[in-house]
Amino acid sequence: MSIETLTSAVRNIPDFPIPGIQFKDITTLFQSASHLKELSDILYERYKDKGITKVVGIESRGFFMGPAVAIRLGAGFVPIRKPGKLPYTVIEETYTKEYGEDIIQIHEDALTKEDVVLLHDDLLATGGTMVAAYNLVKKLGVKKIHINFLIELEELNGMEHFPKDVEVNSVIKF
Repeated sequence: MSIETLTSAVRNIPDFPIPGIQFKDITTLFQSASHLKELSDILYERYKDKGITKVVGIESRGFFMGPAVAIRLGAGFVPIRKPGKLPYTVIEETYTKEYGEDIIQIHEDALTKEDVVLLHDDLLATGGTMVAAYNLVKKLGVKKIHINFLIELEELNGMEHFPKDVEVNSVIKF
């Protein structure tokens, strides 16, 4: 299988969730066992030698592949969620995304200074959500952070918002 095959499996949904947004629907990737395995293999190969101790997935589409990759890497999984979803004491970050403002949270004790983190989400558009997630993880004082997306919308230049010393990768580029 190839990246082109995975790319062609992504469905475009125009004007979702608001007019003018071209939504990249990745559920079509997950409906195929071979596509799902290929994504898992790609992510495992990319991060198997990085010493990842925790995969941090962003609600909600970061929860699709995040736990699967964590299992393959022998790492734990930590969710970043919207307000009111985590039961323990949280820290939070407010950010602006392409169609509004939002807040994300993480448990204050979810990570330690010994953790090497893979921050994972489905899509890099303008970068707002992942920058906020990166800031949250940094506040917890981890050893190192890697960032991964399944899809990158290159024309929106989201990669520009991350520090140069942080490894940021995407599997599929549009």
